[in-house]
Amino acid sequence: MDPAPAPPPPFAVHLVTGGGPSPELALLLRSLAAARVVALDAEWKPRRRGSPAAAGTGDGASPATAPPQFPTVTLLQVACRGGDGGEGERERERCEVFVVDLLAVPLADLWAPLRELFERPDVLKLGFRFKQDLVYLSATFAAALGSDAGFDRVEPFLDVTNVYYYLKGHDRQKKLPKETKSLATICEELLNVSLSKELQCSDWSCRPLSDGQIQYAASDAYYLLDIFDLFQQKFTTEGKCSSTMELNSDRHGSPTVIECSSSGYDICSGGYLMSIVTKYSEKILLTDSDIKPRSSIRKEISKLPTNAKCKDRVDCSTEWQGPPPWDPSIGGDGYPKFLCDVMIEGLAKHLRCVGIDAAIPSSKKPEPRELLNQTYKEGRILLTRDVKLLKYQYLASSQVYRVKSLLKHDQLAEVIDTFQLKISEDQLMSRCTKCNGSFIQKPLTLEEAVEASKGFQVIPSCLFNRNLEFWKCTDCNQLYWEGTQYHNAVQKFLSVCNISD
Repeated sequence: MDPAPAPPPPFAVHLVTGGGPSPELALLLRSLAAARVVALDAEWKPRRRGSPAAAGTGDGASPATAPPQFPTVTLLQVACRGGDGGEGERERERCEVFVVDLLAVPLADLWAPLRELFERPDVLKLGFRFKQDLVYLSATFAAALGSDAGFDRVEPFLDVTNVYYYLKGHDRQKKLPKETKSLATICEELLNVSLSKELQCSDWSCRPLSDGQIQYAASDAYYLLDIFDLFQQKFTTEGKCSSTMELNSDRHGSPTVIECSSSGYDICSGGYLMSIVTKYSEKILLTDSDIKPRSSIRKEISKLPTNAKCKDRVDCSTEWQGPPPWDPSIGGDGYPKFLCDVMIEGLAKHLRCVGIDAAIPSSKKPEPRELLNQTYKEGRILLTRDVKLLKYQYLASSQVYRVKSLLKHDQLAEVIDTFQLKISEDQLMSRCTKCNGSFIQKPLTLEEAVEASKGFQVIPSCLFNRNLEFWKCTDCNQLYWEGTQYHNAVQKFLSVCNISD
């Protein structure tokens, strides 16, 4: 069944264009004070890069010569449910929709009521990706009334995107899909209503507003309440609220009867709405980074020195700044020791082949502080190709070195040259490439090697008729022998280390 075109909203749209004694503004303020659920949306003139932006203040002041940091919000849509202060079920079910012209209404008349609404804990606010609207709305009020006149929070808040996924049976314990639905798509799927977006990018700063613009703006807020009604009905059906009445206890323990209409359009008082707020609502909090345009943030960052761009970063020079911890002049034992991160574990094996103590992280995905602790504890230098590791303040420049070469042989030559390592032929193949352990002092005979390898390692039968010596790692018990691979490796490392035969 194809969705029907959006009918005229089944309510009167109040266009608020005046301040002070305006009856429409007075009705808006009464409705905000009495509402239990309020749907919010905002419109602004789309800004194009390089074009001047009008900076209307809404109080008759002339626009500023410089364009505002953010687009100026020119229209605020508010849909209230909960009555305007009257008594009875009809008043509770009453819905009022307002389109507030922020270019005509003095913003000073709206600031306090809006701020109170945004922070009232007993009023649930609805919106669709409203954080961006709040950023622009806050900037508009701050530009007109002063920097302290912005808004920094909305709570409790319920985004209809989350409501949509709840109604579609999405598991709340799992992350929401990255691909978000548009409001038009959500209305089409949940309400079977086609919400035209032809006027979305119209010039909302031009006056007077057309009837189509007013209806479009009002519909965006009104259908948020309709979507919430579906959520409310499902919430009730699943037994989270009785369809007839609930018993709740006040602070003094006396029972309070909470009546709930079966129409699905009323807002129950007391614990019912609060149970929805407690379980499903969130809050929008604006930080300093939110209220600064991205372009200005980039400019500020580009002006900062490298070591000031991050709280925990320091100079990320890639040159070695010694001395190494094994230097005898600072109390070291003279034996080089390295820690190779997971990006260059192959270099660790090459260093072991030339007799250098080269460990790898104790965990597969170590945190920077884990690498630091292992480096400190074992008196090593951290070798890495990860530039980010160089920028942590708690890693001193004499503890970490960034390897620039890509190939393992080139990396080995770079480390030997950078740290002026003295490699002799006797050191070649003197450490276990598997665990970095040392070999036993005396080689094993074939019989001893066969006995030591039982249940652990298989010695090829082709070695039985050859007069070979076997070496065992003192840590992991891995066996090694001087076969063809051994001699090829020795020749390779003699060349890399510039060792003369």
